[in-house]
Amino acid sequence: MDKKKMIVVDHVSMRFSLSSERLDSFKEYVIKTLKRQVSYDEFWALQDVSFEVEEGDALGLIGLNGCGKSTMLKVIAGVLKATKGSVQVNGTVAPLIELGAGFDMDLTARENVFLNGALLGYSRKQMEQYYDDIVEFSELHAFMDTPVKNFSSGMMSRLAFSIATIGTPDILIVDEVLSVGDFRFQEKCEKRIQHMIDSGTTILFVSHSIAQVEKLCNKVVWLEKGHVRKSGNAKEICEEYSRT
Repeated sequence: MDKKKMIVVDHVSMRFSLSSERLDSFKEYVIKTLKRQVSYDEFWALQDVSFEVEEGDALGLIGLNGCGKSTMLKVIAGVLKATKGSVQVNGTVAPLIELGAGFDMDLTARENVFLNGALLGYSRKQMEQYYDDIVEFSELHAFMDTPVKNFSSGMMSRLAFSIATIGTPDILIVDEVLSVGDFRFQEKCEKRIQHMIDSGTTILFVSHSIAQVEKLCNKVVWLEKGHVRKSGNAKEICEEYSRT
């Protein structure tokens, strides 16, 4: 029986317009825009990218900085709208794309748990049920009443990951979050992701650690300058990528 297609990326291209000159203030930008003196260069972060992710897959996106990995994740998560092409996503998505995205820096960690949960579509009652597990996994017991603006990047990562991985979302999107924090906590996160994969969650994973991608993923899409260079078996492509 064919597996359900959770994500279908169909000929996606993403264009950004970059100002070709330096503007020192918003006032200067407005004046030059009104006078039509601002020129832009086109930058295509993604060009004609297509791939599919089936239910239960753990797909890694690999490539050098600037190849379009994070842009692709943001298009899939609905943060960006593709210039061309389409993305179809089937199921609930827990995006873990930018560290602290969705956090209010002036609120405490406790308050941000409920705020972030609401953004992910959970009710307050559901978050109250998950709260102890979030605190336990993040190991931030002594800091839950501290404003998150006082958190280190590692503490922020612990809290964000612990919230995003509650329950069993259909799709978990992870972008470089496991690169922050100590090695022991990274291992703990890997185990939780593996448990989610075993429970049927589909994973979309970006990491500069090829060893981590090879360990967690069964499929890989290799992006190069916004194009798909190769896609397929994770082990084979990771080995080829490591040789380049």
